Amino acid sequence: MSYSYYTSQAAPPEASESSSSNLNLRHYWNIVLQRRWLVIATFVSVFVLCLVYLFKAPRIYSATARLQIDRESAASLNLNEVVMSMTDQDYLQTQYRNLLSRSLLEIVIKREKINEDSRYRDSPDVARALAEDIRINPIRLSRLVDVVVEHPNASKAAGIANALVEEFIEQNLVQKQKRTMDMLFFLRSQANGLEVDVAKAEEDIQNYRAQVKFVSLDSSYNIVAEALSQSQAQYAMAKAQAQTTQTIVEELDRHIQAGNPLETFPKIAADGKVNSLQLQLSGQENELAGLLKRYKDKHPAVIQARSKIEETHRSVQGAAQQVAEILRSEARLAKASEQILAANVKEWEDQQMEWNKAKMQYDVLMRKAQSSKALFDTVLAKMKEIELVQRDKGNNIRVIDYAYAATMPVKPRVLLTLFLGAFGGLGLAIGLAFFVNFLDDSIKSQDDVELYLHLPFLGYIPNIKTNSVVESGLQAHLHPQSNAAESFRTVRAAIALGAKAEKMRVFTVTSTIPSEGKSLVASNLAVVVAQTGLRTVLVDADLRRPSLHKAFQLHSPMGLTAYLTEQTNRVDDVIQTTEVTNLDVACCGQIRSQPSELLGSQRMVQFMQELSKRYDRVILDCPPVSAVSDPLILSAMADAVVFVTKFNKVRRDHARRTIQRIQDAGIHICGVVLNDIDFEGRDSYYYSYTYYQNRYYSSYHRERAESRRQAVVESSGSTPAPHA
Repeated sequence: MSYSYYTSQAAPPEASESSSSNLNLRHYWNIVLQRRWLVIATFVSVFVLCLVYLFKAPRIYSATARLQIDRESAASLNLNEVVMSMTDQDYLQTQYRNLLSRSLLEIVIKREKINEDSRYRDSPDVARALAEDIRINPIRLSRLVDVVVEHPNASKAAGIANALVEEFIEQNLVQKQKRTMDMLFFLRSQANGLEVDVAKAEEDIQNYRAQVKFVSLDSSYNIVAEALSQSQAQYAMAKAQAQTTQTIVEELDRHIQAGNPLETFPKIAADGKVNSLQLQLSGQENELAGLLKRYKDKHPAVIQARSKIEETHRSVQGAAQQVAEILRSEARLAKASEQILAANVKEWEDQQMEWNKAKMQYDVLMRKAQSSKALFDTVLAKMKEIELVQRDKGNNIRVIDYAYAATMPVKPRVLLTLFLGAFGGLGLAIGLAFFVNFLDDSIKSQDDVELYLHLPFLGYIPNIKTNSVVESGLQAHLHPQSNAAESFRTVRAAIALGAKAEKMRVFTVTSTIPSEGKSLVASNLAVVVAQTGLRTVLVDADLRRPSLHKAFQLHSPMGLTAYLTEQTNRVDDVIQTTEVTNLDVACCGQIRSQPSELLGSQRMVQFMQELSKRYDRVILDCPPVSAVSDPLILSAMADAVVFVTKFNKVRRDHARRTIQRIQDAGIHICGVVLNDIDFEGRDSYYYSYTYYQNRYYSSYHRERAESRRQAVVESSGSTPAPHA
C-alpha cells in the first residue's frame, strides 16, 4: 500500500472532500497550462475579430416614435351578437402586426423615396429590407407601443418612423369608416327581411292556439302535469304499501311452514294483545317453576297452575291467529288500491302525451317567433349605434411622441462587444482546450495508470537531458544525486513494498511500442537494485535490437545468443562484470534469426535457472509486446513484469490491450513506470510537486556528498577544490 492510501483512509470526510476539490481545480488549471498556446491563440483571434468588427461595422442610429392604441368605440365593438369580436389583447397584437404590413410599408417607401436610399437600393425586396430595420416594442401593462427605426442616417431614421406612424393612423381611420358603412348597409338589408319573418311567426302562433283544445300550453300552468304528478305520487305510495304487506305475508307463510309457533313471528309478537298474553304466560310459567320446587306434580296447586298455563297458551294462539288474519286482509286491500291507482296514472299519462305533442309544436312556433323578434330588435339597436359611430370622426390611435434625429449611434455596442469578445474568446479558448484534452487519450499521469490500466503505479522517470547512451543508461550510477536517480530508487522501493515482493526475484522489463525507454529503465533499475547490496544480473533479451552493450560499453562476441545456440555451455562466458558493484550484465551477442524460437527453447530455461541460483535479482530487457511475442515467452519464465510507458505517447486503449495480452497469458505485472517526463519544461504543470520533491532530495544528497568531501579534505590537510 502506498502512503496516499493510508492518508486517504485516515483523513476525515471534510478533508477528503476539500482535497478532492483542490485536486480537481488543479487538474483543470493544469489542462489550461498545458494548452496555453492554444488558449492564447484562440482568445487573441476572437478578440481581434471583435476589434475588426467594431472598426468595419457601420454606425447605426435609432429613432423612436410612440403611439397610444385605445379600444375602439363601444358601438363598433359590441357587435358580438351579429359577428364575433376580437379580445382586447388580440386587437393590440393585430395592430402591432399591421404596423409592419407590406401595404403600409409600400406607402412609406413611396413617401420617403426609400428606393433611392443607398441602404436599400440594391435590395431585391425593399419592403422586406425596410421591415428588418423596424422594431415594434409594446410597453408592458400599457396601451403604448414604440416604433423603432434603425438607419445609418439619423434624420432618415426619424423621417421613416414619423411617416410610418402617420400613415398607420390615417389607414386605421379610413378602414374604420369603411367598416362602419359596410356594417350599416348590411344591417339595413337584414332588418327588412327580419320584419317580415316576425309578422309571419306571430300569425302562426295565433292559428295554432285556435286549433288545439288545451286550456293552457304554458309549462308554468299545466293542469294535466299537476294531476299526473299527484296520481304518480299516490300510486308510488300504494305500490310500496302493497309490496310491504305482501312481503310480510310471505314471511309469515315461510314462518308457519318452518313449523315455528305463530306467536313468535315478529310482526305478531309486536302486537299489544299478543305481547300482553306472552308476558302473562311467562309469569305463570315462572310461578309453576316455583311450585315445583316445593310440591310434587300431583299437588292441587301444581295442577291448577298448569291448567292456567294451558288456558293462557290457547289465548295466545287465538290472538296470534287474529293478528295473522288482519295482516292478510291488509295485504289484499293494499294490492287492490295499487291496481286502482295504476289505472288512474295510465289515464293521466295518456292525456300528458297528448299535451306534450301539442306543446312541442307550440314551442317550435314560439322559438321561431322569439328568435325572429330578438334578432330584429338587435339589428334595429345596432343600426342606431352604427349611425352614431358614423357621425364620430375620432380615431382610437394617436401619436404620443414623434421621432427625432439621434446624436449617438446605437450600433455597434462597443463595450458590450468588447466584453463579449473578451469573455466569449476566453470561454471558447478554455472550452477548446478541454475539448482537445478530451480527444488526447494518451497516458500522462498516475491517475491514468490506475484508472484506465488498473495496475499499481511504480513511479515517474524524468527526462534525462543528454544524448549520450552511456550517461542515460547509467544515470543512477554516474549521477546518483540527480532527479532521475532518485526516481529509479522510488521505483525500486515501490517494487520492494508491493504485494508478494518477497517472491519476486526475476523481472522482465517491457513496453507497448518501441522507443518508450524500457532499456533505460531496465539498466538503471538494475543499477539501483545492485546498490542495495543484492547480487544482480541484467540480461539483454532483445535479440532483435539489443542496446545494453552500448550503455555499459561492453563488446564481446560471446553473449546470450551464443549460449542459446550452444556455442558455449558455460554461463560465465556470456556474463560480464561492470563498474557497478554487485551488477553483472549478459549482453545479446550476435543477432540470430528466429529469436522467438531461441528464447522459448530449453536452453533459455536452463539459462534462467542458472541465473536464479547465482544471483539475488535477475532483470531481463525484453522487446515491446506489440511488436513481437518474445516478451510473453520471457515473462512466463519470470516472477513479474515491469511495464514501461512513455509520457504522452501511447494511447490508453493500445496500452490496455497490450496489458490484457500479458495478463491473458497468466503473467503477473507488478506495476507501471511512467517514463520521459520533463519536470522542468513542457510537463512541469503536471508534476510540479514531484519535481520539487526530487529537487529537495537531490539537494540533500549533494549536501551529504559535500560534507563527506569536506571531511576528507580536512583529514588530509589539503584545500578543497571547487565543487563541479
